[in-house]
Amino acid sequence: MMGEPVLVMLVEDNIDHAELVIRTLEDHRIANKIKHFSDGQTALDYLMRRGEYADPETSPRPHVILLDLRLPRVDGLEVLRMAKEDEEVQKIPVIVLTTSEAERDVTRAYDNHVNSYLVKPVGFEEFSKLMNDLGFYWLGWNTNPKI
Repeated sequence: MMGEPVLVMLVEDNIDHAELVIRTLEDHRIANKIKHFSDGQTALDYLMRRGEYADPETSPRPHVILLDLRLPRVDGLEVLRMAKEDEEVQKIPVIVLTTSEAERDVTRAYDNHVNSYLVKPVGFEEFSKLMNDLGFYWLGWNTNPKI
């Protein structure tokens, strides 16, 4: 992604968690743009380019998706499943970023082809380090196919 603007799609209904992710990514200059969605249905509409998001010029594909599991309207596992079933978006890395450590959630996420599953640390310093490392790996070091 050398020189290309980086777009992160954040799907998170907890405004405090969303603000922390956004602030951390901005502080570490990891993303040029962050599109935040607070429910699974709107996130799917954006990814599938439906309704107000139909125009590819105004709704570009993200380089990475940060996805919470517990979302209103459509839950995160369903968003993940639908994204990985769609030929046009399935190659976008999806990283579950959640408070759930439940083995069932981890297993279901990997059954639906998640690229990574991260549990949100409680402390600010740990969370900031996680976001910094995540950003450098997925948006700096990792090589993705063109979408």
